[in-house]
Amino acid sequence: MSLTTEHPADELPDIPADVSPEAYAEILGALSRASVERHFDAFVDVPWEDPEFTVRPDDPRWVLPADVDALGAHPWYLAQPLERRIAIGQWRQANILKVGLQFENILIRGIMQYVFTLPNSSPEYRYLTHEATEECHHTQMFQETVNRIGAPVEGMPWLMRRVAGLLPWAASAAPFAFFIGVLAGEEPIDHTQKAILRSGKDLPPVLSRIMEIHVAEEARHISFAHHYVRRNAPRLGRVEKQVISLLFPVIMRVLCDVIMVPSKSFRREFGIPRSVMKDIYWRSPESRTRLQDLFGDVRMLADQAGLRRSRTARWMWKLCRIDGRPSRYRSEPPVAFAGQG
Repeated sequence: MSLTTEHPADELPDIPADVSPEAYAEILGALSRASVERHFDAFVDVPWEDPEFTVRPDDPRWVLPADVDALGAHPWYLAQPLERRIAIGQWRQANILKVGLQFENILIRGIMQYVFTLPNSSPEYRYLTHEATEECHHTQMFQETVNRIGAPVEGMPWLMRRVAGLLPWAASAAPFAFFIGVLAGEEPIDHTQKAILRSGKDLPPVLSRIMEIHVAEEARHISFAHHYVRRNAPRLGRVEKQVISLLFPVIMRVLCDVIMVPSKSFRREFGIPRSVMKDIYWRSPESRTRLQDLFGDVRMLADQAGLRRSRTARWMWKLCRIDGRPSRYRSEPPVAFAGQG
């Protein structure tokens, strides 16, 4: 079954800050029904045994797309032999998937920690357990793809893997900050996968299929996190809101680097010069534009939630180099893809 890069959940109405409990329950009910009516199983909806889904070391479709991946556009990468560009592309995609499944593992545990605190009849309970189920399937299909690529990727940096066991506790201790962290883990991967699908590039079938499934279901997850932040921001205390407004861009930038910047083992494996890595992440003007493009939706959310109003907050977004124009609507394509079919 073919999927589009968008999902009807993207078009669910926005929740204003003063929404009634009944209206909030209605929107969460719509998300829950969407999870029932359109969901995927990692080992039913991906034809793993189809010969077309075999990962081959000579498949040029694994070459990194120059118009989406910063490494794929760099002259150093473009000068490498085809075989090496394929190997680098497979390792790169495998590591992004590994980081993605590690983030989703943290999210699943955090969701379980959060829903444990909810009262009976909470509309959030049903939707979030749907989300946890879907995220379990995502971790399965991501890990299966990593296994088939066969690259010995580790995913997150060493320190992040060590503190990962503590992060789910934030879901009950500081849920507002936790769901900002959720967006920091989801938005860069979702943005990148949508850009790849929109580009129309000929991808390995296994990669395009899991991206299609992930983008379709992730729309609901991101939709909920946006609604949660927008609805609960006005409930923050004055000092808490000031602290959150400063931490918001920091969380986004730190977790973006965890996802997008390749590991030291990757650089050593392929002998990538340090100057190339610095140029790509994020010194050159082109790479800085790519970095800013990842967070258009998040800037829109921060504005809607009143978390970018102060001069200090706006300065922090600029300091983190993720300031810029906010999206006009959720999932607005970057300028490079505007007008494409």
